[in-house]
Amino acid sequence: MNKEWSELNKTMQKQLKKEDTYKSGIITLFELRNKLMKVLEEFKTELSAEDFSAIPFLNSEGYHSKTIAYSIWHIFRIEDIVAHSIINGDEQVFFEKNYKERINSPIITTGNELVKQQIADFSKQLNIDELYSYIQEVKDSTENIINNLSFDMLKNKVNHKTKEYLSSLNIVSEDENAIWLIDYWCGKDIRGLIQMPFSRHWIMHTEACLRIRSKLK
Repeated sequence: MNKEWSELNKTMQKQLKKEDTYKSGIITLFELRNKLMKVLEEFKTELSAEDFSAIPFLNSEGYHSKTIAYSIWHIFRIEDIVAHSIINGDEQVFFEKNYKERINSPIITTGNELVKQQIADFSKQLNIDELYSYIQEVKDSTENIINNLSFDMLKNKVNHKTKEYLSSLNIVSEDENAIWLIDYWCGKDIRGLIQMPFSRHWIMHTEACLRIRSKLK
């Protein structure tokens, strides 16, 4: 893991545990996310449409076995779901702003159910400009939600009704590679969700994207 990102992530986790430092933890979190977002934005200026859907590690295991377009989609669909449907209880950016049609996506899920060539084929369909509009809106809306959380709210756990609601939205595939996500999210408190997927999840997939980009070069 990138040393700077790792250290920021560790610092943030420690800060969020104490009431007198949790606001500093949010500042640290946003600093980390801004650094990661800068890397993702660099891809948009550096890479071609073909690069975004390239899958150079097709038969490998790990996050780098995807495409860059898929990885970006995956990071932010999960964040949108967790921030809005779980934490804030309001409408996801994806649905509110009609991003399915705008991005030209054949799915509304996190994409966990897709494998190998399915990931490449999915990536080729996406409107990259609209995908980037989406991720910026999700990032901004998530950070607005986080800014309004009190320390005590970080201890709140996901209730059973939220779990049922998530299932009803059909935003997580029933495929075995995806269905576990709902139980995973619903087993955490809000502090845990901030740590994963709002920070560590970004790091893992961004590093995978960098590995893909290096291979393409």
